[in-house]
Amino acid sequence: MRNKLLTFIATGAVGAGIAFAQAPAASTAPSAQSSTTQRAHRDFLQRRLARLTRQLNLTDAQHAQAKTIFMQARDAAKPVSQQLRENRMALRAAVKADNTGQIQQLATARGTLMGKMATIYSDAAANFYQTLTPAQRAKADQLHQQFRERGHERFNQRNAG
Repeated sequence: MRNKLLTFIATGAVGAGIAFAQAPAASTAPSAQSSTTQRAHRDFLQRRLARLTRQLNLTDAQHAQAKTIFMQARDAAKPVSQQLRENRMALRAAVKADNTGQIQQLATARGTLMGKMATIYSDAAANFYQTLTPAQRAKADQLHQQFRERGHERFNQRNAG
């Protein structure tokens, strides 16, 4: 169960990291995009912490620990996110140039970067999980199972029609 929860948290965190690592729209100024992305990521973290606090009935101390853990993970992920962004732009250019050698090299580098991102957020999830009481861990495992079941239902509904 613990591995499933860690996988769930890590998957969500990696997904969020990938979502926030997306390249800015061409019409958006870089400084405005950076500020918007940082604000969106901060808001996401605050909503996530509020949801975890409510669902798992975290104490104030646990909430503070979780905030520290996830903020440190976010800070550690920033340079990797930038590298992913640069890699994605270079990969896009290699695809347009039909440069198969560079595509292979960049795709391999992307996999390594994604692995680094998964490690950062999985470590954060493991650290957070260790702050939970046995009852909170059981609740977290239950929430994870419900989340997986809903995900499977949505997947099956999309693929049924």
